Amino acid sequence: MTPPASFYLSFWLSLLLGLLCLLFVICWSCVWRGGLGWDGSYLEFNWHPVLMVSGLVVLYGIAAVVYRVPSTWRQKKSTWKLVHGGLMLLALLLSALGLCAVFDFHRAASIPDMYSLHSWVGLSTVLLFAFQWLLGLAGFLLPCSPPWFRSRLKPVHILLGNVVLILSLTSCISGINEKLIFTLDGSTNESYSSLPLEAKFANFLGILIVAFGMVVLRILSKEEWRRPETEES
Repeated sequence: MTPPASFYLSFWLSLLLGLLCLLFVICWSCVWRGGLGWDGSYLEFNWHPVLMVSGLVVLYGIAAVVYRVPSTWRQKKSTWKLVHGGLMLLALLLSALGLCAVFDFHRAASIPDMYSLHSWVGLSTVLLFAFQWLLGLAGFLLPCSPPWFRSRLKPVHILLGNVVLILSLTSCISGINEKLIFTLDGSTNESYSSLPLEAKFANFLGILIVAFGMVVLRILSKEEWRRPETEES
């Protein structure tokens, strides 16, 4: 069974929105926030939004829908399990590196950690993501996993995957808002409430992130767009 044209529109739209998210977050960090570095300064902090949007949102979302691409249906499912797991692992590593960037910056600047709602949600999301990946590894990639365990785990795996994506979107949106409130405070530059160009640009980045997540969740919610079950699976 071949998915309708609406699948291809949704899939290519997700790729386009994902690319725009990456371009916007890099542009925001380099044009308005001074660039990137790894020296304990605010330049190191700038890696945090870049890595979290890249790993926790864009790469995670693309890895989640890779099974739905019809051109993969005639190929071995085990191969695409490895692709799915590998992309998810890369997304997890980028997210962990993004956490390292913000913690290292806080330590160098003597800023306390884990006091905001954004930090609580963000860390919880990465920890749940790590648990989800390990659960998927044990249930679907290890050959010793029994069939009954895989069948029981599958709906849990799907549910947790959607939950992690929703939490990722929430973390990134709250992080963008928090960063704008802290930096555009009106003391040394324009205030956030006056809506300068940086605020408009970063707000639009948030809209792009939400749009990307909605398209990915739409793809994942369509039963008729799922990969058909085969003897191998």
